Amino acid sequence: MKSMNLVEDPIINLLKKIAIPASTGTLFQTLYNVVDTYFAGKISPNALAAIAKSFPLYFIIIATGVGIVAASNALISNSLGAKEDRKASLYVAQSLLYSVIVSIFVTIIGLSLSDDLLRLMGSDQETINLATNYLDVIFFATFIFLIQISLNGTLNAQGDTKSYRNVLIVTFFLNIGLNPLFIFGFGPIPAFGISGLAIATVIAQLIGLFYLAYKVYYCELKQYLKLECFLPKFDLIKNLTNQSVPIMMSMFMIGLGIYNILFFVSKFGYLAAAGYGSALRIEQILLLPVIGLNTAVLTIAGQNFGAKLFPRVDEVYTKAIIIGSSFMILAGVVIFLLADNIVSIFTDNQDAINYGADYLKIAAFIGPVYPVFFITNALFQAIKKPIYTVLMTFLRLVLLPFAAMWIVVFLFEGNFRDLFLGLFFINWTFGILVFLFAKYYTKKLFLKTVKT
Repeated sequence: MKSMNLVEDPIINLLKKIAIPASTGTLFQTLYNVVDTYFAGKISPNALAAIAKSFPLYFIIIATGVGIVAASNALISNSLGAKEDRKASLYVAQSLLYSVIVSIFVTIIGLSLSDDLLRLMGSDQETINLATNYLDVIFFATFIFLIQISLNGTLNAQGDTKSYRNVLIVTFFLNIGLNPLFIFGFGPIPAFGISGLAIATVIAQLIGLFYLAYKVYYCELKQYLKLECFLPKFDLIKNLTNQSVPIMMSMFMIGLGIYNILFFVSKFGYLAAAGYGSALRIEQILLLPVIGLNTAVLTIAGQNFGAKLFPRVDEVYTKAIIIGSSFMILAGVVIFLLADNIVSIFTDNQDAINYGADYLKIAAFIGPVYPVFFITNALFQAIKKPIYTVLMTFLRLVLLPFAAMWIVVFLFEGNFRDLFLGLFFINWTFGILVFLFAKYYTKKLFLKTVKT
């Protein structure tokens, strides 16, 4: 961390130093999910569909966590950029307190709504039972996930993405051993079935939490981090809330968007849901460098915005999109050519493989525009205008896709593939508009700030 100066070092070098460890860590996080999908397939095809349908609900925790990590990252990095280290340390403590409070609400919501939401997706009773057996364990452990995420936001704000990378690598290997142990049982440990997937996850994440707590305890901000910092500071909690809630809402829109897609995909049967869910895991792997760039842009742009170095903010935004889109073009070629082989890793059911491959072949052409959305969201979070992420995400992932898929399924009686052809058109059209708006808005904001 000491060798990295986020307001002076060349942008390309900073993108490499921050994005590569973040991407590597996220690779293992995604592989973690792939391992869960693999073991769910070993239980039954219904269990595989249950894991796929659980994802929009599990996404409640993910969405909340992203809001917390982005808010803590943005506010701490802005404070550091403005040379307000004591204020930054206060945000470290208050973000942990905020995480505990939010986790209580998430647990209550998740446990209360999971049954009804699964039923709305058209799930049969067996799939609902399997999904809730998995989700109940996850939601009870929400506080573990969110505290860990808050600690990661503190480290990210200082340019340290390596610590969380280490956590994700270690927990990935732990998961490989813990999953079969708790799913199928061994010795005194009973077979928990699909609940074993969740138990293994909770144990692994708890270990990661302790490691990140250790890293934060010894970071540079530790000299200002006193016990009294953890007393509630309502003005700072308000700032964290104002920054995180729009991001959480934006992420909830992503979850709702996935829910929408699964709703329409389920019209073609549970094998379509299983195939789509399996393919989605692969798409997540290919998006890893883009997610790493998202973290890098939030951190670099956040500190430079705090330091009022506006040309560097624009530079990191533009260069990150160019790098991300270039990678997604190459990745698209791979998944288009190997789509059938990739999906067959998770299941030997030919119908599920066909559905998954159909999705991947269209996703290959959508991929190059995804960096625009991810990196634009990071930009607006960094300049403390997260409400725009909500609006963009609602339009791109909820309103426009729902309208398009409803027309495809109910008006034109289209097939599974037609669903995603509609999404291809929406993503590219909206992506171009988002990029132009971001350039226009930030230029106007920077000029206004300079004049004042």
